[in-house]
Amino acid sequence: MTPTAAVTLNEAQRDCYQEIANVAMGQAADRLARLLDVYVELPIPRVNLIEASDLHMALQEARNDEGLSAVCQGFIGSGIAGEALLIFNDTSVQDLAALLNYQGQRSPWTTEELLLDVSSLLTGACINGIGDQLGIHFNQGLPEIIGRGRNAAELLQSGPYPWHKTLAIEIHYSVEHMNIDCTLLLLFTEDSVPKLNKKIDFLLD
Repeated sequence: MTPTAAVTLNEAQRDCYQEIANVAMGQAADRLARLLDVYVELPIPRVNLIEASDLHMALQEARNDEGLSAVCQGFIGSGIAGEALLIFNDTSVQDLAALLNYQGQRSPWTTEELLLDVSSLLTGACINGIGDQLGIHFNQGLPEIIGRGRNAAELLQSGPYPWHKTLAIEIHYSVEHMNIDCTLLLLFTEDSVPKLNKKIDFLLD
């Protein structure tokens, strides 16, 4: 079987990925809700196998607003690797700062600290939740801010995405009655997809 043919995704696998992501995002949302003392709304996660060249379209569909900030964090375990991209708009950052009692006039440093703190919580909990369900221990890199006040296309130019295809899991978080929302994209490398599918197929058997 050629490498290209191996990078596939059938409907049963997609549904299983979606359920696994749903559980993981719920765990992450619970941590965020406890931190902020708010109710976090969770739509159904989206799972797609896409060409890397189409990634900017997927991101623009998820976040078509301007003034975006993004934090990128790599992860790897059991030969499976990927990047997590957490995207905020400027309004979300301002309201998060108020909820987390970032007092006084915010500097670029305090804003970056806020983004990294929230990213570590959401991304870490979600990656760990997926890993726990698949029997994978993911080692996570340090989160890194790859853009501030940019649009979706500019954010992707800053990110390390060298593969041709990616399994993309899109998770959207929003806080009820507040202008706080963010999008988490989990992007698995092309050569990780067949290994992930084997684990999914085991769960489906």
